[in-house]
Parts: sequence; C-alpha cells; structure tokens
Amino acid sequence: MSRLAETLRVGRIIGEVINSFDPCVHLNVIYNENKHVSNGHELMPAAVATKPRVEIGGEDMRASYTLVMTDPDAPSPSDPYLREHVHWIVTDIPGTTDASFGREVVCYEKPKPTIGIHRYAFVVFKQKARYSVKYLPSSRDHFNTRRFAQENCLDFPVAALYFNAQRETACRKR
Repeated sequence: MSRLAETLRVGRIIGEVINSFDPCVHLNVIYNENKHVSNGHELMPAAVATKPRVEIGGEDMRASYTLVMTDPDAPSPSDPYLREHVHWIVTDIPGTTDASFGREVVCYEKPKPTIGIHRYAFVVFKQKARYSVKYLPSSRDHFNTRRFAQENCLDFPVAALYFNAQRETACRKR
C-alpha cells in the first residue's frame, strides 16, 4: 500500500489535507455503479452528482470508521481561501461494510468546481469507539480535516482516495 500513499503525496492530499500515514484498510469509492475513484483520475461533475457507494474493508468487524470528503481547492486551486470545503461526513461506519450503514452527519453535496481543476479527497479514520464523533463543523467552508480528527479523538487516517474534477463546458458535455 506504500504506492497508494505515494500517489496521495504527489496529489498533495498528504501534506495539504492530512499528515503522512500508512494505509491499512481497503477503500473503494464507486459512483453510479461503475465509476471507480482512482487517485488523480478525472471524473466529470455530472458523474459524481449523486452520493457514491463507499466500501471500507478491514480485518476488524467491531471497528467503527468516519469518512470525510473535502475539496481543498475551494473556490479555485490558485486561490483556495475557503480551504477546505467539506462535502460529506459519515460516522460510525461498521468495519467491513459500506458508508450506508453509518450515520450521515453532514449530507452529501455534489462537487461543483467553477474555476480550475479541483481535488476531492475521501479520508477514512478509525474511531476509538462508536458514537465518539461529537464535534461537527458549523460551516462547510474553512473546514480542516486534521483539526476535525483531533477534536474528535480520531486515530490517524487508515485510508484515502481522491479524484479530480473541473467545470464541464458546453462542448465537453457532448
């Protein structure tokens, strides 16, 4: 899984969103039943308009996980003064299941990049106990994944993925 961490470093997810970590849980994000998220690949906003299926693997069926989806490039990659914009938070996801079994505490907001190429990161944290996430963001803007994890006593990330998206122009939609 060290190759996975390297792609997160190259995409600056490790560094700008989260600290370095050793991926130890399998994460699979699927939009519209067939669009798998792969680090650094581009997905069109129309393809990610609905909530994805997020599968979290692992050895420990008793573990609980928290999923955070953010845009570290809001409102534009050259001037991300709203960094980060949180798109989705699901807590209390039982190990070896998918996010639909968790508790959605910030509802899914579809990506809407307006200027430039945006990165959308999915980060999974292992919780110390079920129902331990108590401190939720008051706003979607100026979210900080590291601070959120620290305030809620979450362990280091156990998995992460990201994709790129940019505004669809009229000719690209054809």
